[in-house]
Amino acid sequence: MMETEREKMTAGKPYKQFDAELIARRKLVRQQLLQINQLAENEARNGQLKTLLADVGDDFFAETGIEFDYGFNIHIGEHFYANYHLTLLDTCPITIGEHCYIGPDVGFYTPVHPLAARKRDADVELGKPITIGNSIWIGGHVTILPGVTLGDRVVVGAGSVVTKSFPDDVVIAGNPARVIRQLDADGDVIHAQ
Repeated sequence: MMETEREKMTAGKPYKQFDAELIARRKLVRQQLLQINQLAENEARNGQLKTLLADVGDDFFAETGIEFDYGFNIHIGEHFYANYHLTLLDTCPITIGEHCYIGPDVGFYTPVHPLAARKRDADVELGKPITIGNSIWIGGHVTILPGVTLGDRVVVGAGSVVTKSFPDDVVIAGNPARVIRQLDADGDVIHAQ
C-alpha cells in the first residue's frame, strides 16, 4: 500500500507539501486558530486548542498567539505553560514532556528544506522530529531547529538558537546554543563553563 503524503511527512520522508489533504488541514487549522487566538477567556481558548492537538495533558495553558501547521503531530505532557506567540511547525512530531515552561516568541521548527535548488523548486520538503524532555524551561525568543532532542531539566537561555541535541541537567545559551552550566538533579550548579 502506498503511503500518503501525510504519512511520509510525519515519518520524516520527502513529501509534497502542496498535497490536497495537507493544504486542507493547514487551511482548517489557520481558520480555527484565527478564532481561538481571539478568545480572551483562558479556559475556552485552551480547551479549543486541545481539540486540535494530537494529545495533551489536562493542565495545559497557552497564551494568545499560538500558531502551528497541523496539530496532529504535536504531543504535550502534563503541566504545560507557553507564553505569547508560540510557533510549532509540526511537519514531523513535536513531543514536549511534563512540567515544561516556554517563554514568549519561541519557535519549534521541524521542516527541513533540501539544499539542492532543483528539489526545492520541485516543492519537495522533509522534516526531523523535535523531542523535549520533562521539567524544561525555555526562555523568550528561542529557536529550536529540526532534529533536536533536549533531555530532562534543561534550561535554554533567552534568544538562543538550538541547533543540536543536549543531555539532561544543563543550561544552554547562545547562537548556536552551547552548554554554559551543568546542573545536578535539584538544579544546583555543579559546573559552570
